[in-house]
Amino acid sequence: MTASHPPVAALGHFIAGRPAPGTGNTQAVTNPATGQVTAQVHLASVQDVHAAVAAAQAAFADWADTPPIRRARVLFKFLELLNAHKDELAHLITAEHGKVFTDAQGEVARGIDIVEFACGIPQLLKGDFTEQVSGGLDNWTLRQPLGVVAGITPFNFPAMVPMWMFPVALACGNSFVLKPSPTDPSASLWLAQKLKEAGLPDGVFNVLQGDKLAVDALIDHPDVKAISFVGSTPIANAIYERGARHGKRVQALGGAKNHMVVMPDADIDQAVDALIGAGFGSAGERCMAISVAVLVGDVAERLLPQLVERTRALKILDGENLAAEMGPIVTEAARQRICGYIDAGVAEGAQLLVDGRGFDGAQAGAGSATDTSGGFWLGGTLFDHVTPDMRIYREEIFGPVLSCVRVPDFATAVQLINDHEFGNGVSCFTRDGHVAREFARRIQVGMVGINVPIPVPMAWHGFGGWKKSLFGDTHAYGEEGVRFYTKQKSVMQRWPERIGKGAEFTMPTHP
Repeated sequence: MTASHPPVAALGHFIAGRPAPGTGNTQAVTNPATGQVTAQVHLASVQDVHAAVAAAQAAFADWADTPPIRRARVLFKFLELLNAHKDELAHLITAEHGKVFTDAQGEVARGIDIVEFACGIPQLLKGDFTEQVSGGLDNWTLRQPLGVVAGITPFNFPAMVPMWMFPVALACGNSFVLKPSPTDPSASLWLAQKLKEAGLPDGVFNVLQGDKLAVDALIDHPDVKAISFVGSTPIANAIYERGARHGKRVQALGGAKNHMVVMPDADIDQAVDALIGAGFGSAGERCMAISVAVLVGDVAERLLPQLVERTRALKILDGENLAAEMGPIVTEAARQRICGYIDAGVAEGAQLLVDGRGFDGAQAGAGSATDTSGGFWLGGTLFDHVTPDMRIYREEIFGPVLSCVRVPDFATAVQLINDHEFGNGVSCFTRDGHVAREFARRIQVGMVGINVPIPVPMAWHGFGGWKKSLFGDTHAYGEEGVRFYTKQKSVMQRWPERIGKGAEFTMPTHP
């Protein structure tokens, strides 16, 4: 293999319809598969934040006054561009995040779903009307945009999570400032450019690269009316509290510890497939990843041999290799943090069945010219006999570490999950309809799968968990997203006498 040294790019912001270098510090962007620096991204200063918000504020009035059908036409054009160039976006994601290319394609596809949903905004913004609520009096409601809104998004889905937010926000008539993760910033700039090509007016969509300084400045800015955030629970809680103090509408999605219950009657092959894919896909760096297998009754003895074999056989390769099942960890710091959790699990007495810490990164480049020896690699890790008092059970690891907890019966499994502080996603594998129905009814988790390991709702349903997995009153995207990005107005009207303006003979149109 020969070393590849791509040129180092300079990445900045996108403000008022054009690239902006910014005035803040810089941060290195690396290729996780090789460990090489591929870009330097400029982090926003407070001055940059004010410039982006000012551009959004200046563009808001005209965009809000644009009929919803015309806003939808811009999104339809954006959708057309996304579909035509989706693999280009997926390659950008793989290069900076490290997830395998096919998984990046899936991320882009789920983002496209939200854009398709937002294209239906004329229907979604329709209000209610009641005739003759009193003598000669009618009452109706309508929904109007908020103003400048901001989205703060994580590294693990640099395209999909922003598309949970801005298509709905823009369709509703708001202007938008996106603050993506500086770890993988290129996808956000790519999306901004495609929105401009689609005909979105300058300033309606802006991108600010940045860190906590930019986040705090956005929350504190008086012209930013709403904040949508996806990330860890401590940060989600802090953003929710800070935003509330400033009178902002906040939707903050936090962390997770997603369980998958495997009942004794489950199809073992199907359950193993589900655990491997949901536990180790995207190197476990998903808020919906299954990180705990809850094995009921005697199912552990039948399931674990297969699970161990499959974990050891994971195809851990450079993400551009189409045979890859798992790619690298996003950064070296993240890899070290995950290794620390594995160390803690061993120290606390969990049985380590498969140890991913010894994975040789050079193996990941087998068959290609890419030198992966310096990448941020970790193999799949599997624990058994994990107990609820252990850190690897209580805390979100956000890596390819799957913990198995054994319980005697269904009731104990439900209680175990309901006692956890997170309530993001959960799954149950069973062939018993009564068990499935009771599980769905009794579990205190926001998103539930029955024989579905990663129950991410489709675009028109909305995404969000319970307990410490969500701070705020509404879920992301879907009809709840429309409600989040709009405010309701109620109008009561009475006309005491008829006012006419004469006959009109032309067909009403919407040019």
